[in-house]
Amino acid sequence: MRPPPSPSDRPSRLALFARRQKHLLRPLAGLIVLGALGGAAYLYLQLPGAKEQLAPIRDRLLNKAPLRITALKIDGAQLTSEEAIRNAVGVKVGDPVLNFSVSDARDRLNALPFVDHVTVERHLSGEIDVHITERPPFAVWQHNGHFELIDRQGNKVPDQGMTGKDAEAFTKLPLVVGDGANAPAATLLDALALEPEVRSRMVAAVRVSNRRWNLTLKDGATVLLPEGEEVPAIHRLAKLHATTRLLDRPVVLIDMRLPDRLTIREKPPEPQPDASKPEADAPAAAGAHPGKPAAAPSGQPHSSAPATGSPQ
Repeated sequence: MRPPPSPSDRPSRLALFARRQKHLLRPLAGLIVLGALGGAAYLYLQLPGAKEQLAPIRDRLLNKAPLRITALKIDGAQLTSEEAIRNAVGVKVGDPVLNFSVSDARDRLNALPFVDHVTVERHLSGEIDVHITERPPFAVWQHNGHFELIDRQGNKVPDQGMTGKDAEAFTKLPLVVGDGANAPAATLLDALALEPEVRSRMVAAVRVSNRRWNLTLKDGATVLLPEGEEVPAIHRLAKLHATTRLLDRPVVLIDMRLPDRLTIREKPPEPQPDASKPEADAPAAAGAHPGKPAAAPSGQPHSSAPATGSPQ
């Protein structure tokens, strides 16, 4: 018969707890080891040149990865070329999916001209979806000798120098001129859009002292609009043109600054030739150029006085 164990042979509470939780200690130890390895790898990557040394290994692993980009879908772009978008995305069909950074592509796309914001999605199927929301230009703003595109809020819209096929489209945008003309332009241009007879004759809207507007028409006439009452004045001008064809008349100035008075300055009549006036005398000497003194005979001094005598 085995003798009973002595109290000194009984395991401690800590030993009993470790024995009971033995199945949990092994995974915990594994996590500690993995954490230590991860920390060491992170510290190694912070060393100068470490990323360059690991780049070949990373590329080989990515090239062997089974997940590839299968399609790149783009929608919402009207002013931004597809080539520019694909270059900003930075990948093409067949590249490893794991090598594609959504955040980096989004930053590059947001930096493109006319782009307000973008949405980039990466799917496990290998499809990359890019949705572009653009900020189209609303008008061209001329100030300090420069031309800039602006949106409806008057904010500058970045461009690429307005060259190529986009330049032709931008020439059709309305032109606003002067300091401070960008901010209130939308209200004026919206009113002009409702009156196509006036809008079609306008070349530019000029901001005067950042208080009111003048309209420059294609025939050279100027329409002075009242301060703060530009919209009703434009509608009144359209009604006047509908009844009197005012904008087709030879005027140089239409002053609408006073609400109860309309001042029109017409072009001066062109001078008519006088049929009763005799024609100018012919040159005094044969071979003389009209309007210049005739040449003196050989051996005589030249004179700046015109030659006299009857016409030939």
